[in-house]
Amino acid sequence: MGIKNTSVIKRIKVTQRNRLRNKIYKSSIKTLTKKLLLYINTNENNHMTNLQLSIVYSKIDKAVKRGILSKNNASRKKSWLAKQLKYA
Repeated sequence: MGIKNTSVIKRIKVTQRNRLRNKIYKSSIKTLTKKLLLYINTNENNHMTNLQLSIVYSKIDKAVKRGILSKNNASRKKSWLAKQLKYA
């Protein structure tokens, strides 16, 4: 028994498309976060660490703007990153 309602079919396609787009954003945030933690743990160039931090913050803010992350979730992530940098 297949789906015959065209609006249902369209909703399924749109949902799949948006889920993949959201997954890409969340994955890139995780990857950038891991790179930042690597910079912090190796105590490399402070300028590079701050640059990486601003890149991660920017990506998180863009995800909030696009509705992928909630504002509170983004705030928690940014706070956690700042704390990691402070106590490194």
